Amino acid sequence: MVLVLSCPLSTLTHAQTTVPAAASVAPASRVAPVSTPAPVAAPNAAVPSSATWALVQTIKLTQPGSASLDRRGNLYVTDRDDNIHQYGPDGQALNTFSPPLPGHTAQLEAWNTTKILAFYDDRQEILLLDRFMSPIGQFRTAEFIDGMVRAATLAPDDRIWLLNESDLTLRLFDPTQQRLVRSTSLDLLIGRTRPDFRFLRQYQNNLYLLDRQSGVYVFDNLGTYRKKLPFLNLSAIGFRGDELYFLADGALHFFHLYNLTERTMPLPVVVGDVRQILIGEGYVYALNPDGVQVFRW
Repeated sequence: MVLVLSCPLSTLTHAQTTVPAAASVAPASRVAPVSTPAPVAAPNAAVPSSATWALVQTIKLTQPGSASLDRRGNLYVTDRDDNIHQYGPDGQALNTFSPPLPGHTAQLEAWNTTKILAFYDDRQEILLLDRFMSPIGQFRTAEFIDGMVRAATLAPDDRIWLLNESDLTLRLFDPTQQRLVRSTSLDLLIGRTRPDFRFLRQYQNNLYLLDRQSGVYVFDNLGTYRKKLPFLNLSAIGFRGDELYFLADGALHFFHLYNLTERTMPLPVVVGDVRQILIGEGYVYALNPDGVQVFRW
């Protein structure tokens, strides 16, 4: 049960040896206090050892970009021309959506049960698709926000979170009422740093904002700041069960969101030049410059 952004991981991070305390709050431009809890086993179902992964499908795709999984285990991924491809859990091709206008798909979000969100950062436009890849709505963010939106994601109630990079605000947009309903300023959190925002996702009543330069900012479902996780130099993160995961140093790192423990898993050699990993129920997807490898675990 995940979703990840598809920006290449050209610079991988070092493994983290400490993690923030659950109630820690970071002041402006500072990393949250850290602690090293005693190792405990994560209660949610672990991904089996990569030694058990079996390659079942290789999807040929030119320069895969943004990617996401839905609750049914279907995979959604863009190609070099920003077509959105839909595959079944085992990699079987299902549908393809070709945008009528060229544009760069900065984020793809398919976890919502009824719709898929595609955010085009160069056009500053959000497109909503149904599960059959048919358009059901779209709007330009410039009609409601003065500034440049860098990331966007669906909330469980079908509202849309927007990260306005121009004034460093987190905005909640209601497409039904066509208005902004909530705003959170990030000025004091960011301080004098130069942020490089890559990903935004609401998961289990929290909102996660990935800044490649300083870590993962965590907010509650109302946009109130809670803490910052010090995982640096990342371009993508994913979620499965009660864990956040990311790719670094040729291995998968799993961070438990509540126990604050971390574990790692080396990738099998067969994965090759992997740029991004998505983990579903029963299948793992490895994105590389030539396509997607589908593994059964």
